[in-house]
Amino acid sequence: MKEEITMKRKKEWFDDDSFWQDLYPFMFPEKRFASSPGEIEKVLALTKPGGKAALDLCCGPGRCAVPLARAGFTVTGVDRTTFLLDKARDRARTQRVSVEWIQMDMRDFVREGAFDLALSMFGSFGYFDDKSEDLLVLRNVFTSLKPGGAFLVELMGKERLAKIFQATTSDVLPDGTKLVQRHEILDDWTRIRNEWILIRKGKAKSFEFHHTVYSGQEIRDRMTHVGFTEVELFGSFDGDCYGVGAQRLIAVARKAGCS
Repeated sequence: MKEEITMKRKKEWFDDDSFWQDLYPFMFPEKRFASSPGEIEKVLALTKPGGKAALDLCCGPGRCAVPLARAGFTVTGVDRTTFLLDKARDRARTQRVSVEWIQMDMRDFVREGAFDLALSMFGSFGYFDDKSEDLLVLRNVFTSLKPGGAFLVELMGKERLAKIFQATTSDVLPDGTKLVQRHEILDDWTRIRNEWILIRKGKAKSFEFHHTVYSGQEIRDRMTHVGFTEVELFGSFDGDCYGVGAQRLIAVARKAGCS
């Protein structure tokens, strides 16, 4: 089945490939890859997919797609960034698994009734300037799932963010590269603006990006709005309730099965 042709849109922050290249060591340290197989086991326990066809939306460097393939799933990984997809292909070759990699904006990818499971991991939801486009993504996923299919979204919930928010943070890699992060809440606590300043070998490079932040109720409302049922919220991949101690916001929604 053919995917829709990618629409032409104005450039947004995530269209800058140098953002992903320069910040890759901070976003995807090897320990994050090492934890992925165990994380995927927990994802499957939460979602209980009825089949083996999986969609990894904004798959990045294959952190989740590859262990899904190793677990016996037929996996389609979708991302718009050439650099990250090249990393994903290399990882799949190294792990000797086959994954279908598709370079496409998640607002454009639809494959009707194709998947038993869809994932949006590591805060890859809410990027767009136009908040209504998040609903478009949800509709696309809903359409792409088989009846009874499950969709899991993992985010930093608004409740958690409000609890731990700091205007400035920093991190240092073993080679001495420093990342300074500045954060600002905008639009009545619906958006966060970030400036990440990368300092390497005495030279600084700045990146600005922003995204929508969701509470548990807000993500549940949007999922049910596009047709999902049985939306459950969890505070961790272990299935803890989404309460005051939640580390992450994990929403699991299901498309109704055939009657």
